[in-house]
Amino acid sequence: MKKKLSPYMIMIIGFVAVILIGTGLLLLPFATKEGITLSFIDAIFTATSAVCVTGLVSVSSIASVYTVFGKIVIALLIEIGGLGFITIVIFIFSVLGIKIGMADRFLVKESLNQNSLKGMVRLVRTTIFITLVVQTAGAIINFIVFIQDYPFWDAIGISVFHSISAFNNAGFDLLGSSSLISYTDNVLLNLNTMALVILGGIGFIVIYDVLKNRQWNELSIHSQIVLKTSAFLIILGAIALKLFEGANIGWLEAFFNSVTARTAGFSTINFDFLSNSSLLIIMILMYIGASPSSAGGGIKTTTFYTIFKYIFSFARHKVPLTHHRKIANSSISKAIVLVVFSLSYIFMAILLVNAIEAKHFIETSNQHHFFTQVVFEVFSAFGTVGNSMGITKGLSGASKLVICLTMLLGRIGPITVITAFGRNVNVENVHGIKYIDERIIIG
Repeated sequence: MKKKLSPYMIMIIGFVAVILIGTGLLLLPFATKEGITLSFIDAIFTATSAVCVTGLVSVSSIASVYTVFGKIVIALLIEIGGLGFITIVIFIFSVLGIKIGMADRFLVKESLNQNSLKGMVRLVRTTIFITLVVQTAGAIINFIVFIQDYPFWDAIGISVFHSISAFNNAGFDLLGSSSLISYTDNVLLNLNTMALVILGGIGFIVIYDVLKNRQWNELSIHSQIVLKTSAFLIILGAIALKLFEGANIGWLEAFFNSVTARTAGFSTINFDFLSNSSLLIIMILMYIGASPSSAGGGIKTTTFYTIFKYIFSFARHKVPLTHHRKIANSSISKAIVLVVFSLSYIFMAILLVNAIEAKHFIETSNQHHFFTQVVFEVFSAFGTVGNSMGITKGLSGASKLVICLTMLLGRIGPITVITAFGRNVNVENVHGIKYIDERIIIG
């Protein structure tokens, strides 16, 4: 009897398959400009970064290396990675009138982190509709900015690409190797990019809930938690950056980079000139990331909220509550496992990259700065952010593969990986055995 693949394994295989197809397309001669030969490592790195909506780039820049075809491939990979290939496949099935069975609906439920199978097809259609409307509006606003600096067709291409990248929290751009630093004072582009990033990062479920109910009290508890936590992190991050940097950055730069640090990867400041305190704040924001059912990575805002609530309640010897309800033990356990597993992997990845780059580490005049750059790079990769302190291009092939794996883990999610390779068994019911509790001394 053949054993069926779990939906989690199907999701992992699907992401890997899309990455490999994207790698093949980027290796085609007409994907890169004349005279440029793309290595396999750089091709798979770019494809992984696009599908995992990260934005880290191992080549000089997307604009200078790839042709129009290559840029279209990258944009499509970003869209597929942000929406999820399962969402796109189910949408195509619904448009073509192909029957969508329970197994397909269950896949959508798991890919969008839903608790019920009810309304899955409608949710997929709504997700695609919202995506197209928001990205179109974002592209129009971008065009108002870019038409002032680029020829008509170039401005259209850059505007559409930037809108897709921002909404999917990807962080890719076609402006060169300095992200949006040259537009640091452009209020319209900054606000539009921030709006796209926030909408793409709070999750399609929250957007759908807000559009449907519109009043705060009628929103689901999930939506209220996501919106409150997101606002808290944005405001606190901006205040912290402004506090640590003082006159070095303005309030617009502080808010912009607080928003984009949580998985988007666009920047209007040079991270090499930031204080260690500011870099730590950005790494914390990158680690927390976006919200469930969104295009972003990280441990997610709801995980941060759950851990915070649990610790605060534990310190006060009270039951962890939210909105007059007890937070489920399963949610707390999952949050703790996610944090421990993700941090363990991040530390391992940092160790591997430093070990691989040992020669560079020794030869670098400022060894502590290089270590900081590696730590920043790994946190950025896991959070699928794309912020970098400039070491991506100089990493060896082995280190780039480690970063690729980190981006994939950050996009798919540690819980999905753990579940895919584990067995969903309730140990309390194995062979009818019930185990006696053992209170282990902690601390």
